[in-house]
Amino acid sequence: MSKQGTTRLPLAASDSRLSVSSGSAGAIPASVPVRENEALTLCVPDLVRRNAALAPSALALQHASARLTYHELDSRSNQLAHYLLSLGVVPGSVIGLCLERSVEFPVAALAILKAGTAYLPIDSKTPADRVKMMLTDAQASVLLTQSALLTSLAGNIRHAVALDRSSDEIGHCSSGPPPVHVTPDHLAYLIYTSGSTGTPKGVAIGHDNLLNLVAWHNRTFSVTRADVATQLASIGFDAAVWELWPHLVAGASVGVVDDEVRIEPERLRDWLVREKVTIAFVPTPLAERMIALRWPEETSLRFLLTGADTLHHYPPAGLPFQVVNNYGPTECTVVATSAVVSPQQNAAGLPPIGRPIDGTEIYILDDQLKQVPAGQLGEICIGGAGLARGYLNDVELTAERFIQHPFGTVAGARLYRSGDLGCYLPDGQIAFHGRVDDQVKIRGHRIELNEINGALSRHPGVRQSAVVTREGGQNEKHLVAYVVPQTSSLTVSEVRDFLARELPDYMIPGTFVSLETLPIGATGKVNRSALPPPSDENLLRDETFVGPRTPMEMHVAAIVTSVLRLDPDSLGVNDNFFYFGGNSLFGTQVITRLRKTFDVELPLLKLFDCPTIAGLTTEVERLMAAKSEALSEEETPRLLDRKSA
Repeated sequence: MSKQGTTRLPLAASDSRLSVSSGSAGAIPASVPVRENEALTLCVPDLVRRNAALAPSALALQHASARLTYHELDSRSNQLAHYLLSLGVVPGSVIGLCLERSVEFPVAALAILKAGTAYLPIDSKTPADRVKMMLTDAQASVLLTQSALLTSLAGNIRHAVALDRSSDEIGHCSSGPPPVHVTPDHLAYLIYTSGSTGTPKGVAIGHDNLLNLVAWHNRTFSVTRADVATQLASIGFDAAVWELWPHLVAGASVGVVDDEVRIEPERLRDWLVREKVTIAFVPTPLAERMIALRWPEETSLRFLLTGADTLHHYPPAGLPFQVVNNYGPTECTVVATSAVVSPQQNAAGLPPIGRPIDGTEIYILDDQLKQVPAGQLGEICIGGAGLARGYLNDVELTAERFIQHPFGTVAGARLYRSGDLGCYLPDGQIAFHGRVDDQVKIRGHRIELNEINGALSRHPGVRQSAVVTREGGQNEKHLVAYVVPQTSSLTVSEVRDFLARELPDYMIPGTFVSLETLPIGATGKVNRSALPPPSDENLLRDETFVGPRTPMEMHVAAIVTSVLRLDPDSLGVNDNFFYFGGNSLFGTQVITRLRKTFDVELPLLKLFDCPTIAGLTTEVERLMAAKSEALSEEETPRLLDRKSA
């Protein structure tokens, strides 16, 4: 290992495993025996099929009351694979997959892999225009979905199959293995990420890339059939790849977490404990709240895996599980570096992102593609077995980001220029230091600000626009859009509804500021540092400001504005919570405070139905009145009994 101040070479695979002090609860072994290279010749469908043969009655998937054994998973995915082949799909093609999170998603994804095709996971909330763009770009001839989503998506594809409607037809297909030999050279999946040119770009991942992730994960975390894992991430987020395939390859069971549970820290903790989960991935913002909770002694969790955003806090001492911080762009098959984050009092700086995983190389390079000394910032460049094939249908961008390996010894070796800044620490771990461009991450989602600006510029009522991120409390970043309207009649709902037709919800700014003109710097570009902070004077609204009118509305307004870190007088009773920086994590805090303050059982989903102070107040008052009436009805028989006595 080079000394600090000299050029540092990438860590070898033998140095890349996580390490912790021996004897700690749930510790990762310092030395994990490497299995035979069989996993590098068999692909994921083969390895899952082997589990079905070895332990057919073992639980593979569960969600609510739905439970599938490995035999059922194998048989049902075989039937769907045969059905897909009957539609004329050929190995190497791409099939769209747009479903709600359930046991049906892993079944369908596995079937697509068994057919020798690649799956394109699409979140069910993705705007129809964006779905059309992705399906067209991927040249997908088939879309697997469900009847509730079929109406908005059917016009985008030749074969749009609602799995719930076609279950009888699929059920008549053979449950035996399809006549397709899947090899590591086949494409496994395609995921679209935000694009700097204003158009999403498809990242193509092969079975060989996926196998490297699976093999590393199962060796490092010693995954066995006794483990219980979770599927919590959105299916369009590459973390879902990591949640499913390593555990199904190992024969473990995977539980799909309900939408309400997965965004409320306390409820998620209780669910993990109740279901005896041993390994769980949780996006960074939620993980930071999870590790601050009290955990009961009966917790089975061994590893809480996190990533997709910057981890700001070290875990407290005494947690019954280990916190593992991970880093990796979609272009590098989910994970490129990983580290156990140990409790540290008064630790300086952010927790590290660790060392390269097995089969991966990390170089920290300057703008001349030369390695920088330890402690000096440079661009994180990634090589190795996890590297994607490139961007679908974009040779130029692929060549720009996936460059010829400047230090490679194998012909054709490449490095991915991540655009992320980092440096080597004295102990050989890597520290993350942000971006070199306008790309940002919001709650784990990678976002190109230019893509949002491009959509805003297409609105006929917007003359100019600029999008920036601002940071609130708890290191929570949110998007703020500055617009120069064409007319004074422009409303925030009009702009948001327009963006919602083109962009997924996580790319729609939470706050819109109306300006007469944008500040321009000496270079002719928008001077982002001169953009004013949002205030009640400059916010773009739907209607005339109406302040709280009753004591109850004042109480509710105080809770909402406190959570959003807004001035108490800046939010009107008719203003939409989600239009002023609100999101599901902030919503959880609002609901929790309302429950405690007014002693009512208010579900989180009610905030989506009543996203204004006026609406929430009405709902709280209704629940309080119903509770009071119920108490009165209980008390009446007691009073009658007393009188008769």
